[in-house]
Amino acid sequence: MGLASMGLMPYLMRSMALLPTEPLQIVEPFRGRNDTRRNLVGLSRDDLKTTLVEAGLEPFRARQVWQWIYWHGVTDFGRMTNITKKTRDRLAELFVVERPEIVTEQRSTDGTRKWLLRFPDGNEAETVNIPEEDRGSVCVSSQVGCTLTCSFCHTGTQPWVRNLAPAEIVGQFMVARDSYGEWPTPTETTRMLSNIVMMGMGEPRYNFDNVATALRIVMDEQGIALSRRRITLSTSGVVPMIPKVGEVLDVNLAVSLHAVTDAVRDTLVPINRKWPIAQLLKACADYPGARNSRRITFEYAMLKGVNDSDFDARELVRLLTPLHAKVNLIPFNPWPGAPYECSSNNRMHRFAEIVNDGGLSAPIRTPRGRDICAACGQLKSASVRSRGEKVLL
Repeated sequence: MGLASMGLMPYLMRSMALLPTEPLQIVEPFRGRNDTRRNLVGLSRDDLKTTLVEAGLEPFRARQVWQWIYWHGVTDFGRMTNITKKTRDRLAELFVVERPEIVTEQRSTDGTRKWLLRFPDGNEAETVNIPEEDRGSVCVSSQVGCTLTCSFCHTGTQPWVRNLAPAEIVGQFMVARDSYGEWPTPTETTRMLSNIVMMGMGEPRYNFDNVATALRIVMDEQGIALSRRRITLSTSGVVPMIPKVGEVLDVNLAVSLHAVTDAVRDTLVPINRKWPIAQLLKACADYPGARNSRRITFEYAMLKGVNDSDFDARELVRLLTPLHAKVNLIPFNPWPGAPYECSSNNRMHRFAEIVNDGGLSAPIRTPRGRDICAACGQLKSASVRSRGEKVLL
């Protein structure tokens, strides 16, 4: 159902009218905190109950606190009005409800917002909201930096620092809700922040346990309450982890493909040397979502003279036709020092025509947030690699 028929277009138009007409950057000083109290954000329901019981509180308090944190977005225990004052004081003595700290908030002329967020140890990651006519997709990071060194991606030029904890992952979406004033949790038809895409900094499958904990919190119906149909996990091709995502979360799957031959993909997405295209597509064919109405999305950055020929388009059709798939054609988003150029408009449209005529849906994604470096492949923070740390599968 379109927005106009639901009567929501005037609401969104009024909201969009509040956005600036030129790029805006809001910079906040680093505050940090010297506080040993435990952050309750990011705990699973069971862990929250255990934590409160160990503090001498009744088990039912966990449900109350959960709803105040994730349904109402409250950070002050004093506002949890259905909890006795004595209990609120005890909670405030032992715990905090803490978001990542906003270092900068940038707002694009097209409505995109980007936040550079700092975590308690001083490391940073970026989060983006991309508003569309009928939804808003929050692009969430799973790691500080990245291990994968994809040659067309700005994040890939930043070495991996560490995995993000569940509080730091779900906290990114909560920061976005704070920015839009979208508390308490709105209904499905009125929310502006309607989707989460795990396509920010890092490879989610290299931090799967923390990502899974965070997304279960997001999907809880008594809290943030996003449906699994509204959540997409992207991967560059960590083949052994793809079945686990389907078994544990059963969210939408997106794959950063970007090439149709191993020779080209080995350069663009180096993890292909470990799990080449044939193995990746076999794992995608077996993914639970591929056997129902949800299609797997294959991301394909359009790189001039690299992967954008008529042959590439026809081979893409051949590879993906056996799957329940769609293709997102992404105009390459340049960044300082990038070794590639974006394909021309004519070339992209010819490529899309071949793929569409082959029976696959292949829209060309409209670049968003380029003026604030918030577009696909442009995210990067200033965090520095921690010494001696390694990523294990």
